[in-house]
Amino acid sequence: MTDDTTDEKGAYEPHHEDLGSRLNWLRAGVLGANDGIVSTAGIVVGVAGATDSRATLLTAGLAGLLAGSMSMAAGEYVSVSTQRDAEKAALTLEKKELREQPDEELAELAQILESRGLSPETARESARQLTERDALRAHARVELGIDPDRLTNPWHAAWASFAAFTVGALLPLLAIILPPEAWRLPVTVVSVLMALAFTGWGSARLGVAPPKPAVWRNMAGGALAMAVTYLAGTLLGAVGV
Repeated sequence: MTDDTTDEKGAYEPHHEDLGSRLNWLRAGVLGANDGIVSTAGIVVGVAGATDSRATLLTAGLAGLLAGSMSMAAGEYVSVSTQRDAEKAALTLEKKELREQPDEELAELAQILESRGLSPETARESARQLTERDALRAHARVELGIDPDRLTNPWHAAWASFAAFTVGALLPLLAIILPPEAWRLPVTVVSVLMALAFTGWGSARLGVAPPKPAVWRNMAGGALAMAVTYLAGTLLGAVGV
């Protein structure tokens, strides 16, 4: 049982599971970049409210970038490792059940196939053929929704989250330290809002949702975060903290 097919012209055509997995990775990347943009923008704009020092802004921005990217990577690693452990445990249990009660498992597979629209006769015959071919793979995919050959990889997830957050965080960091002092804040705000509009549009497109509400929500959230941190930084700067 393969995951890829070819059409009559020989062109590659991914299966639904393959496409779904790729969309999940893309969505995670967009959301990771979005987090990097908002959190780092909040930090550097807040610090800009308290000081004009480029060195201080760079230090704060880099610290926020590294802390955020490492936190994202560690969190994703732990989360996906837990998911992988659960998948392995489910496969181990399924293998044990197939060994100890094959008839019951065959009937269960047929019942699942029947519940998905096959006639009883077709469901039983399909279950029999799938079991003869590879019982564990059949039950893993149909019953558990797991592909034994493509278990989630925590290291891949961790590096992807690290990279996505870092890419997103670089934009507000560069926007706040590269322009002249008088232009730092407006350049940063405009750049961040444009980037958030793009990530909002991207997340909506990947989720097959209307893009306009997602774009406005994303931009409003980022604008609010920058306004709050800038106000806090200005107040702290005014009192000499």
